[in-house]
Amino acid sequence: MEDFYRIRRLPPYVFEVVNRAKAAARNAGADIIDLGMGNPDLPAPAHVVEKLKETIGKSRTDRYSASKGIPGLRRAQAAYYARRFGVKLNPDTQVVTTLGSKEGFANVAQAITAPGDVIIVPNPTYPIHAFGFLMAGGTIRAVPVEPDAAFFAALERAVLHSIPKPIAVVVCYPSNPTACIADLDFYRDLIAFAKKHALLVLSDLAYAEVYFDDHPPPSVLQVPGAMDVAVEFTSMSKTYSMPGWRIGFAVGNERIIAALARVKSYLDYGAFTPIQVAATAALNGPDECIDEMRATYRRRRDALVDSFGRAGWVIPPPSASMFAWAQIPEPFLPVGSLEFSTLLVEKAGVAVSPGAGFGEHGEGHVRIALVENEQRIRQAARNIRRFLETGPEQLHNVVPLAKRR
Repeated sequence: MEDFYRIRRLPPYVFEVVNRAKAAARNAGADIIDLGMGNPDLPAPAHVVEKLKETIGKSRTDRYSASKGIPGLRRAQAAYYARRFGVKLNPDTQVVTTLGSKEGFANVAQAITAPGDVIIVPNPTYPIHAFGFLMAGGTIRAVPVEPDAAFFAALERAVLHSIPKPIAVVVCYPSNPTACIADLDFYRDLIAFAKKHALLVLSDLAYAEVYFDDHPPPSVLQVPGAMDVAVEFTSMSKTYSMPGWRIGFAVGNERIIAALARVKSYLDYGAFTPIQVAATAALNGPDECIDEMRATYRRRRDALVDSFGRAGWVIPPPSASMFAWAQIPEPFLPVGSLEFSTLLVEKAGVAVSPGAGFGEHGEGHVRIALVENEQRIRQAARNIRRFLETGPEQLHNVVPLAKRR
């Protein structure tokens, strides 16, 4: 398999090491509190499930669907953007339904990337932002994830010194994994920069509705003229707790949307029609379920910050997303994020995602997902407190690097 071109371009899957540790621990009878994968555990809204039941099993809806999404769903997504962001979209030319935002990113990479093309991607970031383009034959140039002056300085260097000149820049706010957020001023500067240097902007807004203050994350498409260069990806997975349903969207620039739709037309027949109908009901339905989701994650965030802090591990409270991004406790920093995450599974019965899996600049951190209830989060903290009290010197399978510093 290593002889295949695209496989050779992919590094080892870091998260698989932790997955194997989880499987081994569970096979041995351990109760693992899994805060690793961002896999929402909340139920999908009742009215959405009922719409699915109402629609499924009929000859008209059990047939092949449309790869770009049924018209009603694309209209519902356009209506959502109008309500939430004040952005007007043409559902026929500026909206494509995807099999989740991850598939959308992977296929837009196939649509726009030629071998050797340079794509600017934050580091650390969600793996598909980089590896989708690597699989398409592109080359990645990294910039910092924080939306500040250092980001634009690195962006400027990437444009000036990359050969060939980059074709696109990826952004993701609220960030997965770091949870940092960007404001509209940042997007204004980004769009101006992109137009000046003939860059496309690919924005991942999967966590648009998971925020904990009075400042909802904006869309890059709110910037006047952004539609000339930008496409944005969203998902039903987090907003409506529908991860396994595999429904997302790409919206924005007509040329990029048309290219994505054409690639998809060769690869799939779209999501199962009853799921698309149910997703339409979600977007057109009441917002109370979104408010309840947001309140649940806020309570979990508060429980995490409080209980882990009492356990001796200070967790910066995220203002958005369903993740906390935390530095490894100081005594364990020399061990590295992958070994530390494996130890948490083996010694504390808690799974997190190693920061190294999100890029080299994620090293020294872990991502903690808010996908267990408050009681389980507090139990995780108690387990971790006992683990931290042992210290790295007491762990037989860890070289005590801390003593060499």
